Amino acid sequence: MELVVALSIGVLTAAGTYLVLRLRAFPVIVGLTLLSYATNVFVFSSGRLAVGVPPVLNDSASTYTDPLPQALVLTAIVISFGMTAVLVLIALGAFLESGDDQVNVEDKTTGEGDA
Repeated sequence: MELVVALSIGVLTAAGTYLVLRLRAFPVIVGLTLLSYATNVFVFSSGRLAVGVPPVLNDSASTYTDPLPQALVLTAIVISFGMTAVLVLIALGAFLESGDDQVNVEDKTTGEGDA
């Protein structure tokens, strides 16, 4: 199970990095979202991957799982959703103003691109 989780974290990170390096606004937003998913899975897996184990220690439980990574991931999901909404609105505003969603836009006065 650890191998599957590690491979999924690696695939999410690689795909997110590839999309962040694109020159369009929408793939950059999707790439940042994939990177936040990879981070969430990594933090969640750091709290020991256990099935059917209670998150708190009581008298009848011999083992338990750490509830702190679960709380951190839940908070990170809410924050990343809000940041994704902000990025979509910024990208939409830039698209409506310039008519193109390309990040590296050519300078209209000199005819040169950003260096």
